[in-house]
Amino acid sequence: MSEKSSAQVQLWPAPLRGESPIDATVVIPGSKSVTNRALVLSALATSPSVLTRPLISRDTALMKSGLIAMGIKIVEEQTGQDSQWEINPGELLGPALVDVGNAGTVMRFLPPVAALAQGAISFDGDARSHERPLAPVIRALEELGVSIDHHNSFSLPLVVNGNGGVVGGTIDIDASASSQFLSALLLIGPRTEKGITVRHVGAALPSMPHIEMTVAMLKDFGADVEVDHERKIWKVHPSPLLGKNMVIEPDLSNAAPFLSIAMVCGGRITISDWPTFTTQPGDQLKTILTEMGAKITLDARGLTLESTGKIHGIDIDLHDVGELTPAIAALCALADSPSHLRGIAHLRLHETDRLDALTREINALGGAVTQEESALHITPSPLHGADFKTYDDHRLATAGAVLGLVTPGVRIENIATTAKTLPGFDALWTSLVGK
Repeated sequence: MSEKSSAQVQLWPAPLRGESPIDATVVIPGSKSVTNRALVLSALATSPSVLTRPLISRDTALMKSGLIAMGIKIVEEQTGQDSQWEINPGELLGPALVDVGNAGTVMRFLPPVAALAQGAISFDGDARSHERPLAPVIRALEELGVSIDHHNSFSLPLVVNGNGGVVGGTIDIDASASSQFLSALLLIGPRTEKGITVRHVGAALPSMPHIEMTVAMLKDFGADVEVDHERKIWKVHPSPLLGKNMVIEPDLSNAAPFLSIAMVCGGRITISDWPTFTTQPGDQLKTILTEMGAKITLDARGLTLESTGKIHGIDIDLHDVGELTPAIAALCALADSPSHLRGIAHLRLHETDRLDALTREINALGGAVTQEESALHITPSPLHGADFKTYDDHRLATAGAVLGLVTPGVRIENIATTAKTLPGFDALWTSLVGK
């Protein structure tokens, strides 16, 4: 993890709430995972789609710009308080340059889309994107006959030399480092000549809810998908995708830091429009936070969490919901007993090595965190103020804000990195927490 010079560092004083209970309602922006999958499927459809309340953030802007670079027309409109994007599919063409930033969905979902294009599509991004794993997607596409220039690095930067289509077929892939490798191939399955059958070969798949989300959204757009969970095989038949009008769900994982305000300070927080059924991993916050001492109700208003401010430690496998780990780890550091967060080795390959970063930064505040290859062990300890590094990771930044609720003097480096999925986080957080 690289560190910036002191001249480049911008520090945000995390607002201190102390022991004052909270009573507030929060509207969470749309889901990044749903928005970016919907953008890809809409671009590959045979008729226009309209996405209402899409997440407007750096990651979704990069996905949108990448599709536009390849020839997709996207019109933005505002209807009352709701944003709408109309996606008009068309012929995918190069040459084009796609900036992936440090967005996993963009760097993994768009190269397969580019394989359907006619012409060369170049991909590059932030320095960290060059370090994040991409080899399973590259190798799978090459096995399907796609020409890719990657200088034998099997990482970014790269050029996909599309010839207007992909035959498809059956491939094996190790997606144990990221479920996005599997989703990336499934998303283009309907547009291939023979369809795509993918068999996972490797250790346990992380983030299964995200794969279930991909399958559910493919079906929503009219795809024919078969899943054999026992044999770890996914088959997508060739078929036209149909444009769809969609209202994007709120990003439930982004609710974690806001729910944490009530967990830490006591009181209640309501997250508006929480869906009664969803494939989002963040939905598991209902179970996790209940085990940690919260009372949760779900009704027409949304999800309401009530807490006395007393947090219980937890011993839990977060393998399928790894993106919740930073928020949960922050709560564990403020709990009344030790916690053990397991099954999260794949988080070392995210925006940063999240296990190492959480260990370093919580301990820098006086915490007692030890790490194993796939686990964090957190013993609550009195915390003190210090600068909290984020390593340009949005979820590290929000975890630091949670710790700052009751720890005077926490200053968070580069709070602007939250714009990756939560634009305006600092202003919203300050308005809720106050002084």
